[in-house]
Amino acid sequence: MKAILVVSCFFFSFFQAIAQQTKVNPIIRSYGSVWEIPNAAEKADKNMEYKILVDITNQAEKPDTLNLYLEAIATLMNLHGSTGVPASNLKVVAVIHKMATFSILNQEKYRQRFKTDNPNLPLISELSNAGVQFFVCGQNLIRGKLTENDITPEVKVATSALTTLTTYQLKGYALINFK
Repeated sequence: MKAILVVSCFFFSFFQAIAQQTKVNPIIRSYGSVWEIPNAAEKADKNMEYKILVDITNQAEKPDTLNLYLEAIATLMNLHGSTGVPASNLKVVAVIHKMATFSILNQEKYRQRFKTDNPNLPLISELSNAGVQFFVCGQNLIRGKLTENDITPEVKVATSALTTLTTYQLKGYALINFK
């Protein structure tokens, strides 16, 4: 009987602690929820300007699901925001190429190709409104027989992913490669 009481108390305490932890979305409201870690020994510096370059090459596993690598940008921003870094201190550039190019197709082109709506468009819009700059590899567009008119307007065409990645790294952006 004592063992049951001890185990019950343990589980009650454990689940009470979990219940007190809530997810937050300080910068990107609809995506990339994170848990606050108030007692963390290492936190982002709220006074620092973060220059972040994100390299995205993969698409979602299924056409009707969100590209998790795009959502990871929302998570990245919310993690910084959860420690007090203002959105204005986050300079985020996303470079889209290879199979990820399909994730940024406009609604019409996406429906033609996948017979479903593009689930990434609201996320891209919210990220763009928060200051994220998106570039797609122009070489990929030509190789895939796509044009600038086939992609969502929030994404701009770059000469190539390689030149964009090297240029922003030389400008001091920290590279994050989601694989």
